[in-house]
Amino acid sequence: MNPTTRTVARPLGVLAALPEELGDLIATMRAESGVKTVTHGRRDYHVGTVHGAPCVVTLARIGKVAAAATTSALIHAFDVDAVVFTGVAGGVGPHVRIGDIVVGETLLQHDLDASPLFPRFEVPLLGMARFSADLRLAAQLAAACERFVAEEGAALAAHFGTALPQVHRGLVISGDQFVASASAVEALRATLPDALAVEMEGAAIAQVCHEYEVPCAIVRTVSDTADDHAPTSFASFLTEIAGTYSTGILRRFLEARAEEPAA
Repeated sequence: MNPTTRTVARPLGVLAALPEELGDLIATMRAESGVKTVTHGRRDYHVGTVHGAPCVVTLARIGKVAAAATTSALIHAFDVDAVVFTGVAGGVGPHVRIGDIVVGETLLQHDLDASPLFPRFEVPLLGMARFSADLRLAAQLAAACERFVAEEGAALAAHFGTALPQVHRGLVISGDQFVASASAVEALRATLPDALAVEMEGAAIAQVCHEYEVPCAIVRTVSDTADDHAPTSFASFLTEIAGTYSTGILRRFLEARAEEPAA
């Protein structure tokens, strides 16, 4: 290859379950590069450049099946180089508070149970229950989160009356249910004591990416503590705060990605 020739970068797939969880990403893409919108499988995929990085941005909608279908489309219809999911989650770890950020290093489906044919949580015929995020991508995402907290955390905490956000890295668990009772979250803690957060999409995305050998990373802002107050806390956090977090984290992550040398 001629040393002056640059390979055109494949896009990054960026998705969330709900519009608020994407922050201003699509609007920023539209202002920066223009947007080509492709409708595929009843979803709109927005193709363009945002914060200097080529991306395909879409909504997965809620739940594991929806997330898996969307991820598969990003891989096969749009040839993405990697997949990043952003959104909110319920805090499960006893030290995880509302307003904290969790980067998923491993992901597991807490509602998957094909026993006694297979061990609880294990995906049948894959022989594994825990799926790893791409270590490099997760580290880059965590670094963006740390920069976001360092630069904007104090102002956010003062504005919203919360503690200074902390960034956690570890196990995120997924299931097709909105966990919203003290007994349910205690059961999760007893069964999976290393779980930091619970949500409804991440492990399905990680499984699809594992099967197709595509790097993925998951970032979640803690909107509630998955207890009896979760519905109210989730709704207010989603409308008032979630977009601010996603906007700030994704901007830093994508700007750093855009600065990486082309392959």
